[in-house]
This record gives sequence, structure tokens and C-alpha cells, in this order.
Amino acid sequence: MKRVAVLSVHTSPLEQPGTGDAGGMNVYIVQTAVRMARRGLEVEIFTRATSSDLPPVAELAPGVTVRHVVAGPFEGLGKEELPGQLCAFTAGVLRAEARHDPGHYDVVHSHYWLSGQVGWLARERWGVPLVHTAHTLAKVKNANLASCDTPEPRMRVIGEEQVVAEADLLVANTDVEAGELIKLYDADPAKVAVVPPGVDLDRFAPGDSEAARAALDLRPDAVVLAFVGRIQPLKAPDVLLKAAADLLAREPGVRDRLVVLVVGGPSGSGMKTPEDLKLLAGELGIADVVRFLPPQGGEALARVYRAADVVVVPSHNESFGLVALEAQACGTPVVAAEVGGLPVAVRDGVSGLLVAGHDPAAWGRTLAQVVLHPAFREELASNAVGHARRFSWDRTTDSLLAGYAQARDVFREEVFA
Repeated sequence: MKRVAVLSVHTSPLEQPGTGDAGGMNVYIVQTAVRMARRGLEVEIFTRATSSDLPPVAELAPGVTVRHVVAGPFEGLGKEELPGQLCAFTAGVLRAEARHDPGHYDVVHSHYWLSGQVGWLARERWGVPLVHTAHTLAKVKNANLASCDTPEPRMRVIGEEQVVAEADLLVANTDVEAGELIKLYDADPAKVAVVPPGVDLDRFAPGDSEAARAALDLRPDAVVLAFVGRIQPLKAPDVLLKAAADLLAREPGVRDRLVVLVVGGPSGSGMKTPEDLKLLAGELGIADVVRFLPPQGGEALARVYRAADVVVVPSHNESFGLVALEAQACGTPVVAAEVGGLPVAVRDGVSGLLVAGHDPAAWGRTLAQVVLHPAFREELASNAVGHARRFSWDRTTDSLLAGYAQARDVFREEVFA
């Protein structure tokens, strides 16, 4: 296997995670593509061009190129608008392959259902296996909606069902997601592989928490709760704010030291009312302890994790939860919702705590257990590093390459059946 075509229609791996449609999937694509290139493969990532200033081809890293396909207007389009551009995007992908000799790509790996639709056609045209990673599933999201969120449309459900039926291999982040693909989408169990995501253990590692706090203008004795991610109902940052208000009602003496860091930008349905979270902080009477920061990358993001006493992941659904893993790798315990892949990313009672449901009082009590008991927090922090080190992008990449070989065998069996 020499060359992989990676499809990421709705978000570019060059974008900063934490706002718009950029998130954990972007991290996943970048980290695995770079490591595949280090193993001698050529990786070409196809994504939609969102600016006329973007070059047709850009180098992400040695051996990894990003192809910007013109499909629709250059300005950003919402995911709900992109199905109308799939024909144009597919044409651009097929045109790029047509410039080469037959057999240029050995496998197609699509990310998210929109890319899966394109990958389905590329599979048929190129005669190569299709590997698909959903990242999120409409049926699962709709079953776990926040009260103010918008359900995923039936068009997406049907599109996902089609991709599941046609893919030679479906990559699930956890056993839970694998079960959802089989139970809710009638996936063939023999075509589902569980490949946990990883964490960049070089970038995310324990460091000087006092220096991190100083860089963020935080007091050394501050009690710091941090949320990192896209600001949208699905990620439930409002639960953290309500839990912080509950915590202050229980422990008013903490107020002069409490800082709630919200790191990220509006995304999805949250873009319709981007000021809602700030308004909520005012309504709860905690605006004085809440600080909003734009999305952070690289060392700046690691600094946020190191500065926090606890990182809070209150999502209504997560296929895995990379933020939880990154925080733990930095030696910061995590309090997370007991949903999706988070029980895998966080070892309950060992590297962090899991909370069933989204009742603010329950979250307030759980946060108090961690931030008001230093010895327990230090125990969790110490265990968090060891737990995170069980995951790595190198291990993820090795498993994906094994999956590509499996998909190739499945594809050949079907072709010659």
C-alpha cells in the first residue's frame, strides 16, 4: 500500500479546532496522516475550498498534502447546506485521480457521513476499498439531544445508512460505537473495527502549573474549572456554568478564588445565539468568575490544561472525547458525562469522575469532590497521566493500517465473488 486518499468534505485539517466545524475530527485526521507519512505512505487529503486565496494543493507535512476542491461558494457553508455541493466535490476528487495512471490510490478513508457519500462513489470508480469513520452518528445524537438543540435531519440518517452498507470497513472509536453501528445501522459485525483515538504525548504532558497560571493571569491559589471545545448545545458548556453556580451556593467562601475558563468558539446551532453563554453567566450571577478565551492550539492549549484543577466535559454525546484524554495526559483530572466513549477516555474514580445525567446539582457535588479535596485531586491527577499513556496516535495509526489491509481483503473477496 503506497497511497491513501482521505476525504474531509466539511472541515479542513488546516483549521484550528474549537470553533465552527473544526474539532476532534480535525485532530484525528492530522495526527494519523502525519504518522502514516512517516511510515512511507503518501496521504492526500481532499477538503472543500472556503477561500479563493487557498492554493489548490498545500503541504501539511512531508508526505501529506491537502487538496482544496472548489465546490460551491468560497464562503463558509453550514453542514446542512453541503449535501447540495457533494456532486461538485465528487467531480473534483475524481478529476484529481483521473490525472494519474489507474490504481493511483490504494484505499479511500472518508471521515463523517458527507465524505462517506463521496467515498462510496470513489470506491466504485477507482476499484479500491472504502474505509469510513463516522465520528458522530445522527441516530445517537438525536437520542441524546440537549433540550434546546436541533435534531439531525432524516437526509443525514439515510446518508449514513447508505455509507454503512457500502463501506468495506467501518472504524469505531469504542466498543459502544461499534455496537451502535451494528444495532442502529445494521452494520455487518465483520466489517466493524474498534480503533481508539490517541493523544499527542509529546505535546500534552505534565508541566509547570504555576507558570501556566501566570501565563493566563491566574492566581496561584485559584480554583480553576476549564471547558475546552466548541460552544454548542451538544457540548453542554451551560452545564458547567450551572454547576459552578451550584458549587458557589454550597461553598460561598470559594468565590474569591473560583475561575471558570471557557475555551472555544461558537459552532453548529450555537452560532445562532453566540452570546447565550455570557448571558447565562450573568443570569446565574457568576459573570465575575467566568472567563472566555478563543480556541487555543499547540502549547497554548496544553497550558490551559496544566493551569486547571479539573477539566469538565459535560457533553450530551461524545464518540470518544479527545479533550478528556489531552487533559489527563497533562496531569489534570477530568469530570465528564457518562456518555458515548467518555467512559473509555476517563477511568471513573481513578483518572477522573463520571456523572450520570446533566443535573447541575449532581455536577456541582462532583466538582466539589475534586476541587475541595486536594489529596483526592492529586491522586486522580497522578493516575490520569498513566491512563492517558495507554493511548497514542502511533498505536491508532498502526491499527488503521491493519484495517486498510483488512478492507482490501474484503473488497477483493467481493469483487471476485
